[in-house]
Amino acid sequence: MLDVFSRRVVGWQVSTSLRTDLALDALNMGLWTRAHDGHDTSDLVHHSDRGVQYVAIRYTERLAEAGAVASVGSKGDSYDNAMAEAFNSLFKAELVRNRGPWKNIDDLEIAAAEYIDWFNFRRLHGEINLVPPVEYETQHRSTTLPEQPAQRELEVSIKPGT
Repeated sequence: MLDVFSRRVVGWQVSTSLRTDLALDALNMGLWTRAHDGHDTSDLVHHSDRGVQYVAIRYTERLAEAGAVASVGSKGDSYDNAMAEAFNSLFKAELVRNRGPWKNIDDLEIAAAEYIDWFNFRRLHGEINLVPPVEYETQHRSTTLPEQPAQRELEVSIKPGT
């Protein structure tokens, strides 16, 4: 789960199956991360494709409970979640294919946590002035009045095995 504003990975999960719980766990982590950082998630716009995990009742109920607005692309396009799709490709190229094969899911989960830490805290992003996402958010907070928070948007996509 990516924050569109800062490119920060705010929620993620590793699993051997594509079930609603996988996406729901990543969503809950993303909501917790934003709340823990002091962000109001009630104006969240949640972009996703039409995967069954994103339109499942429990998932859409959790979005509604958080006050988030779901934005689901039309059938056959990936425009609403293009950033998440690009991140998935990058993640697979830089981590999964380059450092695999993995002995088990636990090894992949540890490697994913390390990669996301690097991505959020050390990787330079051209779209955000060549700084890491967490630094970009810190810079933004220091120059933005507290009563005018930036609208948050998240993109998600989970495509195992591609």
